[in-house]
Amino acid sequence: MSTDSNKEQRHKARQQKVKEQVDAKVAAAQKEKGLLLVITGNGKGKSTSGFGTVARAVGHGKKCAVAQFIKGTWDNGERNLLEKLGVEFQVMATGFTWETQNKAADTEAAQLVWQECKRMLADDSIDVILFDELTYMVSYGYIELDEVVEALANRPKMQSVIITGRGAHRSLIEMADTVSEVKNVKHAFESGVKALKGVDW
Repeated sequence: MSTDSNKEQRHKARQQKVKEQVDAKVAAAQKEKGLLLVITGNGKGKSTSGFGTVARAVGHGKKCAVAQFIKGTWDNGERNLLEKLGVEFQVMATGFTWETQNKAADTEAAQLVWQECKRMLADDSIDVILFDELTYMVSYGYIELDEVVEALANRPKMQSVIITGRGAHRSLIEMADTVSEVKNVKHAFESGVKALKGVDW
């Protein structure tokens, strides 16, 4: 038997084992429920990932909604696209906290959006919700952690929620079904490269 033939047989045997392991996991995963996803970490791509999931859900005919904290004072490519497809947006249009430097105004703006978030979390017609940059609102104390946890825990069974932002509180990480941490290896901005419309925002 040739060396190439031996390699091919070993490869097939390895792949068969992998297939059997994956098939067993798929067969064991029988629970059906909405998911809580937390996308955190210091790297670029958390919001992008969240919006990608919303776009996927819309593509499958799901009803989606988005609440954006911190961002919102400039043109938003995701909103430009997704609102046309029926996705509701609630935006805390105050910009970054270090720009406003007004905790009372930021708290009020965050609370206004949070009231809409609570409405979304009580609406069983909404399949997927993105809370973009919510982690900061909890960290800064603009929105009470206990209130967020309670609203998430009491949402409709099949509703999925995506939370993005740095420094996700351990309580949110613990209650999440899936947690991804985006690591910053390299970022163009650190080299003095201006943010690019359509790629960075």
